[in-house]
Amino acid sequence: MEQAIGAYRHIAATDEFKEIERLRSRARHNEASALGHARREGYREADEKWQGIVADKDMALANKEMEIANKEMEIEKLRKQLAELQTESDDKH
Repeated sequence: MEQAIGAYRHIAATDEFKEIERLRSRARHNEASALGHARREGYREADEKWQGIVADKDMALANKEMEIANKEMEIEKLRKQLAELQTESDDKH
């Protein structure tokens, strides 16, 4: 057992081993960074998609509200015309 520990310490002390460990550590860090970036990018894309959907729905709602307002103005105009016609009719009788 002591020989195995000694051999490991000897290998772990070499510059080559240290460089391999440094590269492994950097690779793990890069992988974690890439996964984090991919996750954030996915969230960003999903958020942009939903913002687009909400904007489209808001625009459709605004268009419907405009149509309703136009119809209400049309109804009011017709009410005034009807009232004028009724007044004219009452004046004739």
